This record gives sequence, C-alpha cells and structure tokens, in this order.
Amino acid sequence: MAFTENLSRRRFLSAGALALTPSVLPRLNFGPNPANPQAGASIIQRKLGRTGLQVPIVSMGVMNADNPAVVKRSYEIGVRLFDTAMGYQGGRNEQMIGSVINDLGVRDKVLIQTKIKKPRLASTATAEEISRQMLNDFDGCLKRLQSDYVDILLIHGPNVSEMNDPGVMQALSEAKKQKRARFIGVSTHAGQASVLEDAAKTKFYDTVTVSFNFTQAEDSALIGAIKKAAADGIGIIAMKTQATGRMGPSRGAPVNQTAALKWVLNHPEIATAIPGYTNFEHMTEDFSVAYGLKYTEEEKKFLAEKNLRAEIQFCQQCGRCLSTCSRGVDIPTLMRTHMYAARYGNFLHARATLEEIEENAHLRLCASCEECSARCFNDTDIAANIGDLKALFL
Repeated sequence: MAFTENLSRRRFLSAGALALTPSVLPRLNFGPNPANPQAGASIIQRKLGRTGLQVPIVSMGVMNADNPAVVKRSYEIGVRLFDTAMGYQGGRNEQMIGSVINDLGVRDKVLIQTKIKKPRLASTATAEEISRQMLNDFDGCLKRLQSDYVDILLIHGPNVSEMNDPGVMQALSEAKKQKRARFIGVSTHAGQASVLEDAAKTKFYDTVTVSFNFTQAEDSALIGAIKKAAADGIGIIAMKTQATGRMGPSRGAPVNQTAALKWVLNHPEIATAIPGYTNFEHMTEDFSVAYGLKYTEEEKKFLAEKNLRAEIQFCQQCGRCLSTCSRGVDIPTLMRTHMYAARYGNFLHARATLEEIEENAHLRLCASCEECSARCFNDTDIAANIGDLKALFL
C-alpha cells in the first residue's frame, strides 16, 4: 500500500497538483526586535478568555513541522503556545515537541495544547467505555510529550452532539480533575458557529480553536459567534489563518502571509493564532506580526483584491454541497483532505483525514463517477479537487 501511495503521490505531483497550490504566565517583554520594521515594538499579548493565561498573539501550529530546531528557535524568539495533536505524524509531532521542551528545560514557561478524538466504538458503547478509551489515548499523549500535564486538552473536530456526549465530557472532566489538563477545549472545522454558541452556552469548555481567515470575511454568523463566545469568557484560538498553507491557491496571486495573519488578529476576540510553519523563514515572517498589526500598503492591496475569495478557493465547510452529491459522499472532509495534500504537502495527515470518513460516505464511492454532480455554493471547484484525490488515493 505504501508503494502504491508513493506512486500516486509522484503522479499527483507530476500532474502539477501542488501548483494548485501552571499559573498565569507572566507578561513577556522581549524588547525591540532588530529584524522587525516597527522599531522599539514589543510582543503583543492577549488574555485567553477565562483561563487568565496571557499569550503572545502569534503561536505555533506544529502539525506539519518535523524540524526540532524550528520548534526550539520559535521558543527563543518568543512563541509560548505550541499546538499539536495525538494523530499528527502518527504521534511523532508530540514526541518532537516534548523532546525540545524537555531539552530546553522550559516546561513551566510554555503552553502545550494537544487534541484527542472521540473513539470509534460500537454504538452501544457506554459513557464509561468512551471515557476510558479517551483517557488511554491521553495517557499516550502525555508520554510522548514527556510531561505529566498539558495546558489545554481539546476534543478534536466534534459536532455539537459529540461535544456534549456523556463519555467525552466524563473523560475531559476527569483529566481536568486529575490536573493532567489545566484547561479543556474543542477544535472545530465544520458547523463552527454552532460549536461556538454551544460552548458559550454550556460553559463546559474553556477554549475553542476555530478555523478563521480572510475568506470568511462575509460569514456574519461565524464572526458573530466568535464575538459572543469571547464575550462569554471562551478563549478563542485561530487556525487555518492563511487559508491555503504556503503552497498557494490554484490560480491567482499567492497569499500574502502577513496580510492574512494580520486580518485574523485585527479581530480582538482572537487571543492568539497558530499558523503552521515548517522552516525558519516562515517562522520569522509569521512572528513579525506579533509586533504590530498595522497593514502595509502591499498588504492592503492584497486584501482589497476583487476576486480574492474565488481565487483562493478555501472550502468554507458549510456543508451545503452535501445535498448535491448523488452518492452522499462527505465532501467537506474530502475538501479538507485535498487541502492537507495539495496545499500543505502533508500526505500523511491527508490520508489520516480521509480514513476518518465512514465507508458509506468515502472517496471510494466517487471511483465510478464519470462526472461529479456535487456543487459548491461558494467558490470551491469540488470536481477538480475530487479528481486530484482519486488520482492520489484510488
């Protein structure tokens, strides 16, 4: 299977698909940054909701990174929150973070956020069985992170029903009670406004990590839900902030990375962003935003482009396309799979995301379709993206 996938990956690349391209932390003051054009500026920090934690506005999404030196240097320049998950790189992502933080001897000076999922068990599974499996998974996270606690433990990508599942809530409550998780939260890709609204209403979750970027500027429901949740004390962390990763959209100008990140952080409800970067150049570029959010003329020009959202083709995960697919395929998750492969270059995570889809909604159902009937109500070319995924994975 690995050989077949490698062949598919080479075919995918050669076809040009990638051209588609434990108390509140003290307030940090690193002083002026010689590399920063805003001379004399200091790192901007915000409070992470009712957790009371003060965090620099730019953190690190570590998912795609595999160079420990980049994680180490990120800490040295001022990054204090590192985001990972049980499933990233088959657990190696957590291992890398744990090793770097342990070697630096700075566990009490950083925040680590990791994620676990509701397990796939029989529909008859009890709350105790669900909780036990999740806590076993969390044990593995802590072992890989070389730590006896995490600062924020998230349930990864649930819908509202799963957020409120008795087994899920039991596991997270137990982790918090045992002081193995200082705070608990949820990460969300789809149905985001509903997730935020429910978190604000129940007050069970301390934080929400939400997909948010400039392509969602007209999503009044999402922006309203972010504002309401933040006002109710939920700490909001933004992911997918640059929309396409570093590889760019399928057509049009490449994303202006600092403009994209500033757009997100110019929403004061966002406590911090976790852009994903993998090298020193991108690290420096992203963290420069932590010193000031005023747009340059070039950044203003990028954000003012007329057809920007259409060119970027970032799937809004609204789910409206589902009713247009004659086979009932899980198109939103397929679009995320495509993003991880074509725009992040992370084929391992793309495959892991793909295999999370139930068999009755899997990409395999697309194999016999000569023409894709699915239609996007925004700007995503669903048929082209599914064609890429078929070439890569089928």
